[in-house]
Amino acid sequence: MTRSHHADLAERYFLEDLPGATQLGARLNGILLRIDAGEQVTALQRQFLATTGLHALVTLADGKATMGEFESAAEQEQAARIEEASAKAVKDAAELAERADARAAAVKATFAAMANDPVLRRKREAKELRQRFGVGYIESEDYRRVMALLRQVANGRRLTVEDLAWLKTEADYCWTDELQKAWHALEAAALTKAWESSGDPWNAVNASGHWRKAGEPERALCLTDAALAKVGSNPKLRSALATTRGGAMRDLRRLDEAKALASEAHQLTSSDYRPCTLLGAVHIELGDLPTGHEWYAKAESLGAPRHAIDNELRGLLMRSSMQDQQRIREFLLRQDPERFAWLQRWLSNGSTFANSKSAQATKSKDRTAFVEAGRHDHRSR
Repeated sequence: MTRSHHADLAERYFLEDLPGATQLGARLNGILLRIDAGEQVTALQRQFLATTGLHALVTLADGKATMGEFESAAEQEQAARIEEASAKAVKDAAELAERADARAAAVKATFAAMANDPVLRRKREAKELRQRFGVGYIESEDYRRVMALLRQVANGRRLTVEDLAWLKTEADYCWTDELQKAWHALEAAALTKAWESSGDPWNAVNASGHWRKAGEPERALCLTDAALAKVGSNPKLRSALATTRGGAMRDLRRLDEAKALASEAHQLTSSDYRPCTLLGAVHIELGDLPTGHEWYAKAESLGAPRHAIDNELRGLLMRSSMQDQQRIREFLLRQDPERFAWLQRWLSNGSTFANSKSAQATKSKDRTAFVEAGRHDHRSR
């Protein structure tokens, strides 16, 4: 007997809404087969039908109703069952929704309680603050001061020279790229405001450098453009502005314009190493390695710190393709293998010897020098 036959059987007796009517082996399906075959049902089967509410089928099985009477009664019973089942489904759905709402309300209340808990709130805020500035684990003895400084920067307040020096030396592992960028943005905004209120062009020079390090060279260009229009013919000022403006052009990969500005700055102050370092970087990035090397050598002869030039070369290499990295590395080692011995430790994947002891010593030296440099602005030029 096929499945379709069982379905037809259930439909004929108005029972297709009950799964047991079509399921082979089910109790109701077996009773239907007996009734359809004209066989007598047992007392237990009759009791099952009555308990299930199939009274029309009981009367038919007992021979107390004609087929027409059965169909009329059975159709009414089926309509009542379907309506009851529909009402139950609606009720069940409402209860499920009510329970879901209750659970959601409980969760919301729990989170609200957690949000209002001062201890949890401080922990969450501290975690968000560390994530914002890319700061991971903080040593217990540094924690209070580091978090206070992070909050200070997050609230737009500048750091003192002492706090800045401490961060860069004692808690240097917290002096992340994200924090540095945020600090430079604060310094840039403050110096820009000072330039606008006082008209002191050295504020514009220093603000431009900070805008660049904050990742906003366009603002450096806007600032230096306005400052150059007001400084007159002072060679030191014009050279400083042209140099930092050229650096912003370099950041934006406008290398020809950067080279022109650096050349102008060098003509104005031929004894200043800063335009020379910019010319060195730009020529190398343009592919003219011999001229770039010459400008770097000239910068060093004029007083440019060797470690600062090496750091700039590292940054330049990291931004270059693997092919260019290898070409620059090989060229510099041919020119002066002793001077550029650190390039021997430059790995083929472009990473530096950052994990070596010598790299850590260089990094510490660079930070110390930068802290000292931070105590003076470009007026010392």
